[in-house]
Amino acid sequence: MNQDQLQALLTKVQQGALAVPDALHRLRTLPYENLGFASLDHHRALRQGFPEVIFCEGKTVSQVVAIAKTLLRKNNALLATRVEPSVARALLRVSKRAVYHEAARVVAIAPPKLVRRGAVLIVTAGTADIPVAEEARVTADIMGSKTDTLYDVGVAGLHRLLGQQERLHDARALIVVAGMDGVLPSVVGGLVRQPVIAVPTSRGYGAHFGGLAALLTMLNSCAAGVGVMNIDNGFGAGCLAHRINMVGEA
Repeated sequence: MNQDQLQALLTKVQQGALAVPDALHRLRTLPYENLGFASLDHHRALRQGFPEVIFCEGKTVSQVVAIAKTLLRKNNALLATRVEPSVARALLRVSKRAVYHEAARVVAIAPPKLVRRGAVLIVTAGTADIPVAEEARVTADIMGSKTDTLYDVGVAGLHRLLGQQERLHDARALIVVAGMDGVLPSVVGGLVRQPVIAVPTSRGYGAHFGGLAALLTMLNSCAAGVGVMNIDNGFGAGCLAHRINMVGEA
């Protein structure tokens, strides 16, 4: 239940259109609901502005579907991450509004009449980093941020990035996704005054250590204003960028 839904419920009670016992019945599972294998936080949309997100890895198809159906009974939006094709097919049957973003491995249901605001720019060093970047983009988009992308502008061909500086400066927050040596966030951080969210990816050769090399590079950035997410954590980056983007919005 989000703020608008709760306000509508209380208004009905105030106007006498809804009896107090009926309102209590609807609110009884507002803090959380225990499904046995999951305890769903129905209060999260009120606290943070978006319902609980389903992390699908490690869950069975039936568990993911049960969680999605329960969340949708209380909310008008849904986001499921790390979605394999078999899980995606099951979620698409739950709602006609559901959309599977295959590259991002995300299933999303946007809130009705969603108004996207601000500007979040997602940048990748290489084409191989796009799946993580797409997870970030879809996350920020479904939460209500305007998003734009600038892909494959890594430091091996720095002129590709320098030719797009206008777009870098126009964003309120930037997500920079890079594998291999992980240098790109430092370069972008040295060019702009906006917050830069760095995301290391697990793309690279052996000494890359599954993203650890890129992670350490980003943590040791000499550019000011660069924050670092966990390896391949596009969702976390999208969520943080959206919150930064919404600062100052009504």
